[in-house]
Amino acid sequence: MRQEVQPPVRRSKGGLEVETFDAVRTVLAVRSYQDKPVPSDLVRRIVEAGRLTASSMNGQPWHFIVVEARETLRRLGTLARSGPYVAQAPLAIVVAIEKTRFAVSDASRAVQSMILTAWSEGVGSNWVGFLGMTEVKGLLGIPEDLDVLAIIPFGYPGRAVGRGKKQRRPLAEVAHRERFGQPFQ
Repeated sequence: MRQEVQPPVRRSKGGLEVETFDAVRTVLAVRSYQDKPVPSDLVRRIVEAGRLTASSMNGQPWHFIVVEARETLRRLGTLARSGPYVAQAPLAIVVAIEKTRFAVSDASRAVQSMILTAWSEGVGSNWVGFLGMTEVKGLLGIPEDLDVLAIIPFGYPGRAVGRGKKQRRPLAEVAHRERFGQPFQ
């Protein structure tokens, strides 16, 4: 017998309901973190969000290395030229990918799932690096046949961040109906 798929139930966290669109609308890059650990059940949920993400032909071409050891985070911060703030985060997830045609796209989707899951729980993050991080492979024992796509630091924001205050082009400039150049209204 076929089961019906139900839409997600709205969940209340401390009186604040965070829906998917609200998380997408309000998520911001966080580059400074409080010295406060991310609870283990939330770390598990963040990693699970990545694991459950859809992938091309269900290939799941990713591996997630959860890093919480202070010294390893410090070393990651020195290796991540575009994100030295990784060193101050209480948690980072290094995303390694198989060398397949859709791995970058699939793992990027998984990263976004993890970022949005964390954000909906008040934990900020940011994407650091993009491929070519061979030193990270040695530090974490990542096999040679995998690439490091990104390092994602996570933590409670170090300072207040506005929710939803983004500078984005208007929808009319980036969305079209039926053909390019026809306004989406």
